[in-house]
Amino acid sequence: MRRLVIRPGAIGDVIVSLPAMACLETESFEVWTPARMVPLVRLGGRVRAIAATGLDLLGVTEPPGGLIEALREFDSIVSWYGANRPEFRETVAALGLPFTFLEALPPAGGGIHVTDFYLQQVRGMAPCTSDGIPRIECRVERGNYAMIHPFSGSARKNWPLEKFRALADGLQRVMPVEWCAGEDDPPLAGAVRIDNLYELACRLAKARLYIGNDSGITHLAAAVGTPVLALFGPTDPEVWAPRGPHVRVGRWAAGERELAIETV
Repeated sequence: MRRLVIRPGAIGDVIVSLPAMACLETESFEVWTPARMVPLVRLGGRVRAIAATGLDLLGVTEPPGGLIEALREFDSIVSWYGANRPEFRETVAALGLPFTFLEALPPAGGGIHVTDFYLQQVRGMAPCTSDGIPRIECRVERGNYAMIHPFSGSARKNWPLEKFRALADGLQRVMPVEWCAGEDDPPLAGAVRIDNLYELACRLAKARLYIGNDSGITHLAAAVGTPVLALFGPTDPEVWAPRGPHVRVGRWAAGERELAIETV
């Protein structure tokens, strides 16, 4: 069987769905994902950027030549893309393309971890024995420094920057501390900024410890096996916490940021 998986989303979205994507892998396998995510999807087969395929134009205007023919080459197309685009779904149905659409988010209040939600979606499509832990392999030696990423995709999820700074001052007595920031994060003096996410993953894999908020980079640190302390506020760690053998979660109540530095 020749299978295509289409997985849009930000860093964390793609990482938490890696176990489900691995279950869907076949001998002939391809993944389409946002351009920034391409280096992270290290499953067998070809990985392409969604924008480069012209898929966004399907159902809106005339798609680029070759797109429909390329889609027809697959026996199975499993897509987290298009759940909120009825015109896209209608177009692929009219073309008779073998799409299976999956919901991108677990039901509110369902109490299921998002990775398990994705695994449940794909069971029945392929044999699946995943342990539910996303993994990205980086063959690097562990260093002796802590990495801190004090941002996330939403300011309301961020533990205060001044507390991160005070925490770093204490950590400096034990090991060097590096700061990292994503391309969309606010300016942060001295922070490491690596655009290639696989290169960033390997930098995180060298760290002795990582501390960050509920963010894609926190999921990335866990996926490479680095010991992670994830600080959660308004989002539910039962659903969104990173997974890994060395992950701990600190929780500050929604609307409050009084998680003591000493506790962290």
